Amino acid sequence: MKQAMLIVNPSSGKEKGQDYSEHALETMTTMGYKTELRITEGEGDAMDFAREACERKFDFVAVMGGDGTINEAINGIAEQYHRPQVGLIPLGTVNDFARALNIPLKPEEAIDIFRHKHVQRTDVGKINDRYFINIVAVGALAEASFSTPVEQKSRLGPLAYIIEGMKKMKEKQPFELKVHSAHDWEGDALLMLVALTNSVGGMETIAPEAKVNDGKLHVFIIKDVALPHFLLLLPKILSGELAESEHVHYMKVTNLEASSSYKMIANVDGDEGDKLPITIENLKQHLDILVPPTE
Repeated sequence: MKQAMLIVNPSSGKEKGQDYSEHALETMTTMGYKTELRITEGEGDAMDFAREACERKFDFVAVMGGDGTINEAINGIAEQYHRPQVGLIPLGTVNDFARALNIPLKPEEAIDIFRHKHVQRTDVGKINDRYFINIVAVGALAEASFSTPVEQKSRLGPLAYIIEGMKKMKEKQPFELKVHSAHDWEGDALLMLVALTNSVGGMETIAPEAKVNDGKLHVFIIKDVALPHFLLLLPKILSGELAESEHVHYMKVTNLEASSSYKMIANVDGDEGDKLPITIENLKQHLDILVPPTE
């Protein structure tokens, strides 16, 4: 019998993680899997469980939780020689990776698509020695997102990030940035976004060209501009035209190196990451993820 693991973060989705576990286990059993259940209790558990599934050569790993839990599980799988197929059951605040893959945001519906066994070859990003699935961001606005209180994120959803970002906008903190890649850039910036997918912070219009399997990093560098010009970028974000602004440098590359004379910390999938300098690359079509069947 094929082997599978179900990794559940019980605190995700207003602590509804365990409520959907039974449905997921029943579904995986009908698919012919002998499934082991793993419940996370703290940071790093999802990564350890996913790594264990790889080392034991499991066929399938389902992950139930928010983007943070999914990020951890991907970090446990991406570095391994044997990488099982992956199923996602989104329970988080934003669920960017699930949005990008068109996975239903209702947990029951996300579980039901497992039955179709429709696989999407999906890119994974690597920053230094860790992995990411959505976005790397650098700048005061980016740092605001990992300082957003958990209670506020649970209560307000994506709006919580916008509120914290608006507070930072008033401070407007430019920083010196050097980017080395196929297309180099150097200057003062307010924000750098390196996107793998089209969904960032719950908005699917920031990087509309980004595909989950295109092998590219979609890089947006917002230059140091006056606050009124910066605020005018918001309509362009909502209309998917951010790359067209004269105040934004946009490029598509497979890898890059970023450094700064300032003490900048990268935001990796919404959490605090490494200090600059950083090296980022796209691992093209590195994972097999179950997604809704195409029409």
